[in-house]
Amino acid sequence: MGAFRLALEQLAQLNVAGVSQHYGMDAVPARVLRSQLPCLLVLPGAVEDNRLFKQRGEGFQAVAFSGGGRTLTVAVTHLLLAAPATYRQRDVLPQLIDLVDAYTAALAADVLLGDTLREPPRFQ
Repeated sequence: MGAFRLALEQLAQLNVAGVSQHYGMDAVPARVLRSQLPCLLVLPGAVEDNRLFKQRGEGFQAVAFSGGGRTLTVAVTHLLLAAPATYRQRDVLPQLIDLVDAYTAALAADVLLGDTLREPPRFQ
């Protein structure tokens, strides 16, 4: 098994408090039902964006392995989906904030995803 696939599988198994459904890249459902929420989906690649390049210079990044470092930067989407019980913002935000806090705490507890990564991930 390749290192990238192994890292994606480790990410899919990230134990996040409050999230019971986790879908790795081989198990992403064609449709997510409300009863499956909150859930986390691992999608190899970035979520579509209307802009061609998000930041200047992001379109081309040189990767040279011969004689140099063996680091490859790859965009991966780990999508957290949640369904609020109500659509009033003041009721939804605390639940969302708690889920984001639980996610960052889970990632901080295993920052190298079982030593499959050489550097901690950066996320937005």
